Amino acid sequence: MSPADQRRPPAPAPSSRGPLVGILLLVLSMWTLSCLDASGKWVMNAGVPLLVLSWFRYVVHLILVLALVLPARGLRVLRSNRPREQLIRGGSMFLATLMFFTTLSYIPQAEATAINFLAPLLVLSLAPWVLKEPARLSRFVAAGIAFIGVIIVIRPGGGLHPIGTIFGLLTACCFAAQFIATRRVAGDDPFTSLIWSGAVGTVCLTVTLPFVLPAALPVLQSLSGFDWFLLISTGLTGGVGHLFQIAAYRRAPASTLAPFIYLQIISATSVGWLVWGHFPDPLTWLGIAIICASGIGIGLVEWRRSMALSAAAAGAGAR
Repeated sequence: MSPADQRRPPAPAPSSRGPLVGILLLVLSMWTLSCLDASGKWVMNAGVPLLVLSWFRYVVHLILVLALVLPARGLRVLRSNRPREQLIRGGSMFLATLMFFTTLSYIPQAEATAINFLAPLLVLSLAPWVLKEPARLSRFVAAGIAFIGVIIVIRPGGGLHPIGTIFGLLTACCFAAQFIATRRVAGDDPFTSLIWSGAVGTVCLTVTLPFVLPAALPVLQSLSGFDWFLLISTGLTGGVGHLFQIAAYRRAPASTLAPFIYLQIISATSVGWLVWGHFPDPLTWLGIAIICASGIGIGLVEWRRSMALSAAAAGAGAR
């Protein structure tokens, strides 16, 4: 769902085609996750309750990932070095899912996705306190510029439902918490994190089923075959989209892929236009451009800083 949430896997082996394949896989994951968002919006419009939709999304995701990963990795992939942080990460992702699907029930997909891009910049701004990283002015400036872009997107009179914008901002906060937790479980296999996130959502939502399923049964019985296909596909596209992300980061450095994350606005806008005929107005595009530019800009600044530190360390080691 929206910005990439997997930890950075080990650095990929050098290959002339590796970075290009990684970029293509990341772009493919963006389109896959945009299809997840559109499917969720569609079935909610058909009357499927939020908790039931989310249950299908997580259960199918978990079954798919276990079926693909366990035969290759064995049961050891289920073990985490930091289970408490994995629970926090899974809970943050679960809340982000609920918040984002709620957002989509009020505002168009492109605008909802654009608001989500605030999350990585929130992480950079909070890093000095929650991750004990050095405070840097460039990060605060980038976050401030991105927030101006968000204000333009959700501006009064822009046609966005106020409840949708509130849930959109809450979604960004949940994603930020998820990204921070992801940093803290960096020692785990990325497939371990993917399984744990699916398991946490599945357990939490299964507990709610006895309370929501009786009222949802008439709606589920009235769904068409196409609606059922979309409902089940939410778990398939969610699981496959995140598997594509893992594959992308195994083939290209995170610094290479970072700017391409913002291409999700293209997939979200395209899907929203094809399915619902919605296309953002020029002022909204201005806000989206500001958000993306701030994210790409700070990404380049961080990349140059890391390259300089690496060069300095290599020079010191050669002495």
